[in-house]
Amino acid sequence: MLVVSRLLKRIKGRKLNLVSLFCVRLFSIRAGYSRLGCHYRMVVAGKVFKLVEGLPPEEIATRLKGFRNEESFEEGDYKFTLITEIVNLLTKPREKTVMGVYSHDYVIRVFHRGKVVPLPRTIEALFSFTHHGEQVLLTVVEKKRTANFIANKLSEILFEKIGGIVEARIPPETLRDFHLKNPEDTKITFFDNVDIPNVDKLSLYGPDLVNTSLFEDYCKRGDLWYIVARSREYGYVVGITRDASITIFNLTDKTKYIEYIIKEIHPLIPE
Repeated sequence: MLVVSRLLKRIKGRKLNLVSLFCVRLFSIRAGYSRLGCHYRMVVAGKVFKLVEGLPPEEIATRLKGFRNEESFEEGDYKFTLITEIVNLLTKPREKTVMGVYSHDYVIRVFHRGKVVPLPRTIEALFSFTHHGEQVLLTVVEKKRTANFIANKLSEILFEKIGGIVEARIPPETLRDFHLKNPEDTKITFFDNVDIPNVDKLSLYGPDLVNTSLFEDYCKRGDLWYIVARSREYGYVVGITRDASITIFNLTDKTKYIEYIIKEIHPLIPE
């Protein structure tokens, strides 16, 4: 049975608030993942960016190789050396790819026996620079906020400034075409930029989206923003947003995540 989250109903003149919208979205997506057989802990998230200036793989590797920065942290009796470095750098000339790990120390505060104390933690994020056509695309395997942070740091290393690496954007028309090629495998869709007053977003959820005209109706009312679909070739359940934030809900291998991104997501990003 088709379950449709229709946000077209009247809200008595009031705009949908963020809490209600979040609850609707969370309920729909979690229900969708359950029906698709996904385990919530089997998730790999990442985001794709692009370089403003194309650099050959050898030049990227040269600029990244050996990068290491140490910063002293001192607070009361606590002293740490915080290290940021590029490790496990690997160049694949045939694939025109440079892979590595961005390792970054930072400090959090934890409550311990009546006091708030600093505690060092380390992020280790797998990244990949890959040539696709005339552009160089960067994939950072981390959640969106952390991926954005790392992209800016890699920009500083490569170009000595922020802005050398920018967001990759997938046009709504391309997401729509992606859906139409595999309509029976699309289970969840979200739309934004809706032209209906007091409605911010619309969503459709269910195994029979292909058999309903609501998808076409919603495409006329707004822009496709997010879809969850099953990849026919890989069998992955994948969430894709227009800002190229990609989540695979039934995968734990980060290297396979990058392989999927290169093959199926890179072609969606216009040059």
